[in-house]
Amino acid sequence: MYKNGIKRGLDFILSLCGIIVLSPVLLVLAVLVRVKLGSPILFKQERPGKDEKIFTLCKFRTMTDARDEKGELLPDEVRLTKFGKLLRATSLDELPELFNILKGDMSVIGPRPLLVRYLPRYNAFQRRRHEVRPGLTGLAQISGRNALTWEEKFAYDVRYVDHLSFAMDARIFFGTVRAVLKHEGISSETSATMEEFMGSVDASEGNL
Repeated sequence: MYKNGIKRGLDFILSLCGIIVLSPVLLVLAVLVRVKLGSPILFKQERPGKDEKIFTLCKFRTMTDARDEKGELLPDEVRLTKFGKLLRATSLDELPELFNILKGDMSVIGPRPLLVRYLPRYNAFQRRRHEVRPGLTGLAQISGRNALTWEEKFAYDVRYVDHLSFAMDARIFFGTVRAVLKHEGISSETSATMEEFMGSVDASEGNL
């Protein structure tokens, strides 16, 4: 019952209240992003949602468009400014996703929506993460975020799918608040962001 109806109702109410209450913050952040990083203010990208249906995710941009002499974008660690790092560390760049939740593309809690090009790289076990709506935050985010390997992330995602409940969502919500306040797991150990997922060598289920 919770999964099939109540969860979506809570998502709608929480996202609408969040947009209303945080509208001054959204406005200030939009101005700061425009001044410090340029336009467009929002970073938009297609992502797979529930049942792998494609939608357009919206976030505040955190990188510049700096390019080399050949016109190619510089590495993430160069384009990610101090201000951009602050937005990511506090997860403020994710706030526009409240509109995705309001529309029904996403949920407050669920596996994070990843890149479309990853779809053919998942094994059967990892693909199960798309059985629910993607979320603003999820079990992997309170269990290590970008400090986890891809296989560990997907194992947590599927665990969430299998144990979805109000109690689980409440645990993740309050765990997210703690993780954001402590700035835990913002980056991986070897990259300014998370390395690209190229597929798993082992096609078996993930282990935690």
